[in-house]
Amino acid sequence: MGKDVIIACDFDSAEKTYAFLDRFTGRKPFVKIGMELFYAEGPQIVREIKRRGHRIFLDLKLHDIPNTVKKAMAVLSNLDVDICNLHAAGTRRMMEAALEGLTRPDGTRPLLIAVTQLTSTDQESMEKDLLIRAPMDQVVMHYAKTARDAGLDGVVCSPLEAGKVHEACGRAFLTVTPGVRFADGDAGDQKRVMTPAQAREIGSDYIVVGRPITAAADPVAAYERCVAEFIG
Repeated sequence: MGKDVIIACDFDSAEKTYAFLDRFTGRKPFVKIGMELFYAEGPQIVREIKRRGHRIFLDLKLHDIPNTVKKAMAVLSNLDVDICNLHAAGTRRMMEAALEGLTRPDGTRPLLIAVTQLTSTDQESMEKDLLIRAPMDQVVMHYAKTARDAGLDGVVCSPLEAGKVHEACGRAFLTVTPGVRFADGDAGDQKRVMTPAQAREIGSDYIVVGRPITAAADPVAAYERCVAEFIG
């Protein structure tokens, strides 16, 4: 898979999700299904969006003991999503168990990526709330290297860190970056943000864009603008 824009479908019902996706009569966008929608509608929403021809990033951020994550990933692999994720903070052993569970009997599996630090987390909150005193860049790079060593395909990180992740882990190690906003848009609750064009320049492989597209007056136009700025 090459560079792409992933739309965060952060809706609370299948009805709202389908109404949004029905607007896209041409190109079928890559979509992210997160906790809100998955917990509201369950696995069926994943199956239906896949049936409609969309690629899917299932963003559930698993973080538990290795055996539990392994069994959960085995279930998720049956949904035929394209990307799923977990928290790198769950340790290398958990990530290795996740890969084992995610891999199907024929050897195929979705891409598996790890969350480093959430884009709503800044240095101050990381130190105060998590008692992590190292600089944000150092923490993200350490988590990324651990994920790479565990055999994962990439990480979720701020676009501010995407280039450095590639330097540390190799160009083939994927960077999936939320925290992307248009230059004339509102940053919302994101602390570490960048425009689609800046994300392209710094080396993001995938950008995840939510409200700048889903809350736009014309979501299809906003999506196409995002694609144009990020992919060209």
